[in-house]
Amino acid sequence: MARFKPVQKGLMLLPVDFSRQIIPGSFEHALCYLVDHELDFSGLRERYRNNTQGAPAYDPAVLLKIILLAYSRGLIGSRRIEAMCRQNILFIAVAGDNQPHFTTLAAFIAELGDEVAKLFAQVLVVCDRQGLIGRELFAIDGVKLPSNASKAKSGTRADYQRQAEKMEKAAKQMLVRHREIDMTPVDERQAQREACMLERLQKEAKQLKDWLAANPEDRKGPKGGVRQSNLTDNESAKMATGKGVIQGYTGVAVVDEKHQIILDAQAHGTGSEQELLVPVVQAIKPQMSNQTVITADAGYHSENNLKMLAAEGIDTYIPDNGYRKRDERYHGQEAHKTKPDPLWDKRGQPSISKRFGPGDFQLAEDGSHCLCPAGKRLYSNGSNCTFNGYAAMKFRGAERDCLPCTLRTQCLRTPEKTKTRQVAFFRGKRDGYETHTDRMKRKIDSDQGRQMITRRFATVEPVFGNLRNNKRLDRFTLRGRSKVDGQWKLYCLVHNIEKLAHYGVGQ
Repeated sequence: MARFKPVQKGLMLLPVDFSRQIIPGSFEHALCYLVDHELDFSGLRERYRNNTQGAPAYDPAVLLKIILLAYSRGLIGSRRIEAMCRQNILFIAVAGDNQPHFTTLAAFIAELGDEVAKLFAQVLVVCDRQGLIGRELFAIDGVKLPSNASKAKSGTRADYQRQAEKMEKAAKQMLVRHREIDMTPVDERQAQREACMLERLQKEAKQLKDWLAANPEDRKGPKGGVRQSNLTDNESAKMATGKGVIQGYTGVAVVDEKHQIILDAQAHGTGSEQELLVPVVQAIKPQMSNQTVITADAGYHSENNLKMLAAEGIDTYIPDNGYRKRDERYHGQEAHKTKPDPLWDKRGQPSISKRFGPGDFQLAEDGSHCLCPAGKRLYSNGSNCTFNGYAAMKFRGAERDCLPCTLRTQCLRTPEKTKTRQVAFFRGKRDGYETHTDRMKRKIDSDQGRQMITRRFATVEPVFGNLRNNKRLDRFTLRGRSKVDGQWKLYCLVHNIEKLAHYGVGQ
């Protein structure tokens, strides 16, 4: 019978040379080279004031190595990272046998602040020196991820005010009940449960009152509307995704086409991608050349954004939401939307309009007036207006008719604020008038535009696939935009260091 040497799987005491554990060409080798020779940690080291007193602190360079190595392995929890520094030989070698507590690691990530942006920029300099940035095509895209915030704690100030009043009312009722049963024997366990419930109600009501006092106004959206606040993280936002609604942040990245280097990374507490394009473009201007082309998906398309980019003289390709309907390559895709999804039905539900639209108003033949569904007359207040290049006729109701009308709730969006209804009838596009959207549609529908859409997919989507699947980034663990932005930059930093490792930096 064949005999084999025994396989040892238990504890063994072995002499280990840490320097031989970090293999050239690997991610950890590129990481250690960059941290030890290329990055400037003076800003982080100036925070420490233990020259003459206090215990020695962990070097920020060592903590950064540990965090980035953990993120590259899909580890995000600080307790798991602490355990790896005790148990995994690679982590021990990279950390130089330092074993920071999980609270030290968590505080380091949370307190990086603006320093992580400086480190990110220094790594970009190394990438440029290695010739990894082409500056021909920049692709912009974003990913919506949940954060360390409760979706159930979202609402407006009016919602929170009602909740606080409801809790205070319930607490008062419980106090009255306690006084009534003080004279009669009661079960001690029941009394203890009610006392705990009363304490919880009073505590939550006080937290709501304190929050309302600290935040005297609702959050405002880009168009002046009210944006829901959040008690656990007021800088996060409730956002709709392909798998439901989340409470979190949008991580935006700008990727260079040549070697998929991330040039800029930002996290914002909003689900509206349109308002994120301007800050991203402003941030990447130093990286652009005269031949740089910027591409983005349809979520960043708006007339104002296209107007801004045209004024800056930037060559862009940003499709509108209807570009797939005009592209024969996507013909037949509607058949797939009818297929049921075992996890979530993506088929849109038919919208039911709650308010009267222009089709419910009857325009007079001479165009002098129109009749509303209640039979009242709306008078002309603009017979030759222009909206986005379209000719229109405007009509407005009289206060004597609109204020007492019984159909106000079906006619006005905010009947408590708006006095009269206005309606416009469009008569087609004016000759010779062309918007930035019209020009972009013509540009996207060209052969060059379709090629740019394909190049954008091939440039930016693999980056998000690497971060979300390979690095297991499925959520942000911090609260507050500054902290979440720092964590997003750290993950993007891991991606760039991987690229440097692949091309042999530091060997």
